[in-house]
Amino acid sequence: MPRKLSILAPDWWDYTTLDDEILDDAARLTPSDMAQMTREGFRVVFYDTLEDFYLAEALEYITAWRQATADNPVGVCGPIGPTEQLPLVARLVNELELNLKHAHFWGMDEWVADGREVPPSHPLSFERADRQLCFDRIEKRLAIPEPNLHFPKADTAAYIQSWNTVQCAVMQGGQGDAKHWAFNDPVRREGEYADAPPTPVEYRRLNTRVVDLHPVTVMQNARTSGGGVVTGVPTRAITVGPIQTWQAEKVSIWQAGTHDNPFGMRLTTLMIGKKMADASVPMSLLADHPNVQFNFYRGGMGRCDVEMH
Repeated sequence: MPRKLSILAPDWWDYTTLDDEILDDAARLTPSDMAQMTREGFRVVFYDTLEDFYLAEALEYITAWRQATADNPVGVCGPIGPTEQLPLVARLVNELELNLKHAHFWGMDEWVADGREVPPSHPLSFERADRQLCFDRIEKRLAIPEPNLHFPKADTAAYIQSWNTVQCAVMQGGQGDAKHWAFNDPVRREGEYADAPPTPVEYRRLNTRVVDLHPVTVMQNARTSGGGVVTGVPTRAITVGPIQTWQAEKVSIWQAGTHDNPFGMRLTTLMIGKKMADASVPMSLLADHPNVQFNFYRGGMGRCDVEMH
């Protein structure tokens, strides 16, 4: 039987095309149930305060960069969303006097407009946010050398090559309403994918690339970054690919309840915990990665009960 049409965007694949039984099971999960999804290769961690949550996220940068040497450069791939950890990273580097001479950093993604990555002067630029919130705050004598900062460009060749020469200790990320990491969104429901989304194996072959964004992703970014002005948000972006994601030793996803909703956080936990990989829910493909950690702020978990306001 053909799969359901999306409730959200019928010309696209997304989580609403899944079997209702999976969706209903996810909605019933309690935080305790989610913690029990921990298995070999997948760990679910809860933090009781936002201070502990964002400090733990910042410390992943420090732990990774402390491994970096001239013979073994080590990097982190980091998101814009969440961003609260970034000033903490800079403060920790300065206080610990951690010399980042051999450290590297990859930005996860960037907006595309008129066929090119937006410049750092663009108000929505992810590179601009990384620099202003973190790298510009690190003392110059400790700072990562400019060639070791890898921000994705529409011409992806240099970015892809950098992944082949430096060890990525951890790739961090958030989770969007479309259940993506970075901008690895579900694909359009057309052509060879008119009746079924890509298989997990097909999706995992994708490299860093320029993508069309799912309408839900555009709407979310308008809400979180532009006061709801959808016309101000680009509809294309460059995103780190699954190929690079599987080159990272660890994938660490941070969810404070401000990006995806209570249901979405439960759905991907269930699918990864139970190894139900489906490209209509791109985050679920991490079920096949050997080292994934989901980090939740307990106070942001919410409930999936009906509650009228």
